[in-house]
Amino acid sequence: MKISDYIEQSFANLWKKKLRTFLTTFGVVIGIGALVSMISFGKGVQKNVTDEFNKLELFNYISVSTSSSPRENHADPDQQTSAEDEYLAPALVFDKKTRESESNILDDTFIQEVTSLKGVEYAFPEIRFPAMIRFKGKEEFSLIQVLPAYVTDLMELRAGEAYASNDTNSLIISDSMLRRMRIKNYEEVIGQQVELSTLTLDFSIFNLVNIASGISHAAHFFIRGGKDPNGTRAERLPFSTRSYTFTIVGVAERMGFGGALPLRSDVYVPPGPSQRMEKLLLTSIWDFFQPPGKIQGYSSVSVKLSSAKYVEPVKKKIQDWGFKTFALIDQLEEMKKAFIFMDMFLFAVGMIAIVVASLGIINTMVMSILERYKEIGIAKAVGASDRDVKKIFFFETGVIGFFGGIFGLILGWMVSMLINLIINSFATRQGAPYVNYFSFPWWLCLGAIGFSIFVSLAAGIYPTIRAARVDPVIALRHD
Repeated sequence: MKISDYIEQSFANLWKKKLRTFLTTFGVVIGIGALVSMISFGKGVQKNVTDEFNKLELFNYISVSTSSSPRENHADPDQQTSAEDEYLAPALVFDKKTRESESNILDDTFIQEVTSLKGVEYAFPEIRFPAMIRFKGKEEFSLIQVLPAYVTDLMELRAGEAYASNDTNSLIISDSMLRRMRIKNYEEVIGQQVELSTLTLDFSIFNLVNIASGISHAAHFFIRGGKDPNGTRAERLPFSTRSYTFTIVGVAERMGFGGALPLRSDVYVPPGPSQRMEKLLLTSIWDFFQPPGKIQGYSSVSVKLSSAKYVEPVKKKIQDWGFKTFALIDQLEEMKKAFIFMDMFLFAVGMIAIVVASLGIINTMVMSILERYKEIGIAKAVGASDRDVKKIFFFETGVIGFFGGIFGLILGWMVSMLINLIINSFATRQGAPYVNYFSFPWWLCLGAIGFSIFVSLAAGIYPTIRAARVDPVIALRHD
């Protein structure tokens, strides 16, 4: 018999029992649809993460921080210059002895030195300070990010534009901050004035008198067993506030990922006006224990590289200077392992439905054998071999698997799109951007159909063997 004959006979046999064939195929459709939805969700999450990182070039960033115990760098005069040091040769010569004599500080000198390394495009410090944002009669507390103008092109702006100069008295506000202020039209805020109120330590004589008066006032009510009706007043604390006015020039989309790129605030200002502001920097809790004017350096510095291939040599150079480094590319392998475990879990959940569908196929084919027992005996009596009988039933299970795979893929895609639409409908109401949580690469589509056929053929092994073992003599006597 030709392959076309086997296919034609398979369709004819399955068509005789339409309802049973439909229910069996529908079981495969459900199983493949569930499996496809699970895997496409896992791949969608991976694609969103990696695409976002690649889009923002997060793998090209190194975050540098000071070490709690500075590393001792003992230079060996007999040690030859390594190829990696020559790779970074265009850098300014960094005097290690000078660094050993000083505590490791992330300052402007460090930024100049690291910028001169080969492969480094720029470096900027992470400076954030607390402030109260007042806009249109509403107040919101947030950490203000000081960001150079050449870094603002990494933002996704939803309205306006980035400030073009480091000295302009303007700022960029995030859409999430505006949503908290119940502002939905981002275009209307462009060009409007916003007030930033900062905190500063105030140990002036006048403020110390207020503090002492507050303590005495509170003690008076405490001794009498009463309560200060004014409570704790801000003017009786060692702080004072300063207010500054900025112009909103852009509305940025809230960054979904942090990591080595420290765009994690809701308001961004240029370095120029930031330097002129009196403010309390919260780079570390230890800053409160430093004498006035003794706080040195930055808490961390972000280094932007032109390519990910420069990450390792630049990291090694910075570590030799006694600083800590962190790069997202170092976590890439760990992320891949996490994604593999997630895929395995989703695959295992989806396989439950596949196993149930396989049992349905076995049941259908066994019932078909019992119903066609005499038919099988007649075929073998006129010369059909055991191999021919096996092929007939294998083709029937293959047809079930083929159509189950196609319609299962369609069902999985439709369900995934529906879930994606529902999730995004809720997310967009909160101002979040539209995200495709499911991904359907070509290999998943072809693999779903192929896997469905494979599972169906595997489920048909026992029925086909049982059909081939039918004794024609006994089958012809069967009623």
